[in-house]
Amino acid sequence: MICALGAAVCFGAATVLQAVAARAASAQGGRGGEAGVLLRALRQWRYLAGLALDGLGFVFQVIALRSLPIYAVSAALASSLAVTAVVAARLLGVRLRRSEWAAVGVVCAGLAMLGLASGTEGDRGGSDALRFAMLGVALGVLGVGLAGGRLPERGRGLVLGLAAGFGFGVVEVAVRLIDSVSVSELANPATYALLLGGGAAFLALTSALQRGSVTVATAAMVIGETVGPAVVGVVWLGDRTREGLAWLAVLGFVVSVAGALALARFGEAPGVSDGR
Repeated sequence: MICALGAAVCFGAATVLQAVAARAASAQGGRGGEAGVLLRALRQWRYLAGLALDGLGFVFQVIALRSLPIYAVSAALASSLAVTAVVAARLLGVRLRRSEWAAVGVVCAGLAMLGLASGTEGDRGGSDALRFAMLGVALGVLGVGLAGGRLPERGRGLVLGLAAGFGFGVVEVAVRLIDSVSVSELANPATYALLLGGGAAFLALTSALQRGSVTVATAAMVIGETVGPAVVGVVWLGDRTREGLAWLAVLGFVVSVAGALALARFGEAPGVSDGR
C-alpha cells in the first residue's frame, strides 16, 4: 500500500512540475508551436524532474500490483488528483474551495479504509483468453485515440477520457498477467497489451484534454481506470479482502473514487491555473 500511495504522490506531483515548466516555456515565446514549447520545457529541471517522478511512480505501481489487489491500487492511483490539487495550491497559487479540501479528506479516508480491508493479490494467473482480451482492449483504445479528431464534438471528451481510463486499466491488469521480466514473456500477449495500452491511453488522454472539457475527460478516465480493472481482479484473478471486511473495502473504494471525481478539474494543472 505504501508503494501504491507512493505512485500516486509521484504522478500527482509530476503533473504540477510539468505544468509549471510548460507555463514557463510558453511564456518565453519563440517558434515551433507546441513542439517548440515541449523542447523548451525539456531544458527545464522541473519538467525533467516530473518525467523522473513519472518513471518512479510506474515502478511503485508495478510493485504494488504484484502484492495488492487491483482495486486497492487503482483507487490509490486515482488519488493522485488529490496530490495534484494540494501541490497546485502551493506551486501554482490555485485556490481550493472548501468542497475540494473536503474531497481531499474524503480520498484519504477512503484509502485508509482500503488499507485496512485489502487482502493480498489474487492467486489466479489469468487465462490466455484474458490476455488476448486485454490486447484487444488496448487496440480499441488506440483506434479511439487515433480517431479523436473525427469524433463528434458533443461527448468527445467523455469518450476519449473513458478510452484513456480503459488503456491505463489494461496496464494495471497486464502487470498481473506477466510472470517475470524475461525473454519468454515476448510470447505473452499481455506484454504487448501493457505497452500498447499505456501508449494508447496517453494518446487518448492528450487528445481529450486538447479537444474537450478537462473535468469531463478526467472524470471519465478515473471511472475507466478503476471500476473495470477492479472487476477483472475480483472475478478473474481472485482478488479478495480480509476476512469479514469486504463491506469496508467496497465502501473505501467507492469513497476514494468519489473523492477523486470531485477533484476531476485537476486532471490538467495548467488548465486549473487558467481558471478552467
